Amino acid sequence: MTETATKQVPFGQKIAFGLGMLANQMFPAALGVFLVVLVQGLGFSPLAWGFIFFAPRVFDAITDPIMGFISDNTRSRWGRRRQYVFIGGLILGISYIVMWQLYRENSLSYNFTYFMICSLFFYLGLTIFSVPYVAMGYEMSDDFNERTSIMAVAQFIGQWAWVIAPWFWVILYSPDWFPDGPDAGVRQLSVWVGIPCAILAIIPAIFIKSPSTVDRDDFQPINIGAIAGSLGTIWKSTLQAFAIPQFRKLAFATFLIFNSFNIIATFTFFIIVHYLFDGQEAGVWPALHGCVGAIITTFLVIPLVAAVAKRIGKKKTFIISQSISIIGYVLFWFLFVPGKPYLFLIALPFHSFGIGGLFTLMMSMTADVCDLDELNTGKRREGILGAVYWWMVKFGNAFAGLLGGVILWTVGFDPEAATESAIFGLRFAYTVLPIVGVVGAIIIMWNYDITEEKAHEIRLQLEKRHKENAAKQA
Repeated sequence: MTETATKQVPFGQKIAFGLGMLANQMFPAALGVFLVVLVQGLGFSPLAWGFIFFAPRVFDAITDPIMGFISDNTRSRWGRRRQYVFIGGLILGISYIVMWQLYRENSLSYNFTYFMICSLFFYLGLTIFSVPYVAMGYEMSDDFNERTSIMAVAQFIGQWAWVIAPWFWVILYSPDWFPDGPDAGVRQLSVWVGIPCAILAIIPAIFIKSPSTVDRDDFQPINIGAIAGSLGTIWKSTLQAFAIPQFRKLAFATFLIFNSFNIIATFTFFIIVHYLFDGQEAGVWPALHGCVGAIITTFLVIPLVAAVAKRIGKKKTFIISQSISIIGYVLFWFLFVPGKPYLFLIALPFHSFGIGGLFTLMMSMTADVCDLDELNTGKRREGILGAVYWWMVKFGNAFAGLLGGVILWTVGFDPEAATESAIFGLRFAYTVLPIVGVVGAIIIMWNYDITEEKAHEIRLQLEKRHKENAAKQA
């Protein structure tokens, strides 16, 4: 294998990037818990709940490619990304707190409208933060294996969001913490989430340095008129991203795995409370499901996936890790046993390989595709490719939320009187839907062809082109 130049990233820089990932994951992790309160505490219907999942995420998905274009073409002495990460992080923290100031005394229509409007501001902040933040990670190294190391560290830190967030179930529904009910709990907990996560979100903007882009003459102008006039270019770039076969495989495989998982993720609480505990107090078990799984992901799955990927390659590691997750989903069908909640813990180590292995590998592979895109187009478009990738995630998440609400409605689930048939429907979806998603993703990724050798060859060709361009300008 031919060696090429590498860029080793100091561990402190990886930590700074990882702290941003903790914020990037804590907001959706906490949101997933808090959203249950809309049904279980504030009386929203399943369809209204599904629509609240869907509409703001569609808005978020639409704005992502625009933010990617802005981020890729920003001329600034701070570089292309840092200022947006800083501003977006602050918007996220403030809007998250405001969004959850809901009161049971208000009408359902008022709470629905209030939450929907605030959600749009929250997801706008998420776009401003997350698109350039993810692009920063793609730019941190040009080395095939170092990229996996960066994403492994970031995912290791980010997974602590999923260790912490499940305990919000216990806090929100504990009369010792919030005797006035879970709606009072989300009003206060939103502050505990919003302020620390805003601080974490801006850390990459402060500590990850970027070269000045003030003198770049190959960027397109950034102003309202130029952006409006460039919408065609933005969407053309989006279509060009999907035209890259390797990128298309990454995007659609992620869509299937992450969003089939998200369809059933919020069913966990309902299954544990209404099936394992017959609608009675479930204690810490809803929290343990998420927390133990996240701990396994943090300390076992992510380090193991990163190490194995360096030995046998990213694609093979992806297929193996996702195949292991199927075992977990099958086990859940048999190990959700009324009166014996401890049994489902056996399934968690297998289940954790799904999401735990997904983003560690996919974000690293997307960085490899950015090199291929530059080789083919002559442009560095981490912002656009990152935006399009996460557009698939977010649009799929919106679809997952809507479909989750439809499933709850279809099976006739009512938290006040859950029937046996409704619980069976939730359990069936809980096992079958993610297995279908994982199998589809494995089929898509089977012929993915960017190996370590090919990635090094691409880097060599890019370096040769960069030297030739520098010589022409000298």
